[in-house]
Amino acid sequence: MKNFVTISGCSSGGKSTLLAELRRRGYATIDEPGRRIVAEELKRGGRALPWADSVAFARRAIDMSIADRAVAEAFTGWVFFDRGLIDAAAALEHLTGQPVLEKLGVLYRYNKNVFLTPPWPEIYVLDHERRHGIAHAVAEYDRLIKDYRSLGYDTHVLPKVSATERANWLLASLER
Repeated sequence: MKNFVTISGCSSGGKSTLLAELRRRGYATIDEPGRRIVAEELKRGGRALPWADSVAFARRAIDMSIADRAVAEAFTGWVFFDRGLIDAAAALEHLTGQPVLEKLGVLYRYNKNVFLTPPWPEIYVLDHERRHGIAHAVAEYDRLIKDYRSLGYDTHVLPKVSATERANWLLASLER
């Protein structure tokens, strides 16, 4: 979808902060499926968690991402996704070897421009919902760049600047 823009990249790289800035400016945003799933699973004592059952977690992220897209169809203008379907499909394929990425990546297209937050050790933090270290996050980041490019997306690495400056840079990039 031409107006669906994915913001992906390294965990704890500032995606959610950037989405909050875009939301503050009046843009439609979709929060990261993974964080929502972890919060739900922890609340109900579930096991579809990246550290408990990563395959179940990835499958739920795919389902949630497809549902998010359906909701986003009602929005006009740019819609910014904090991660989403391609990230979830890439994770499931990495974990299981099942060839789901290309199929889902063709069925559910996003704007050709994908914006990635690079590894940023200075701001990297662990929390109750993010329990993997930076080495894991960097490996995922490297896989995601490769996977997005293999699906024909133009990847743009966001600069390590404030959320305001990042939002300005991203929006200017989309206008080009």
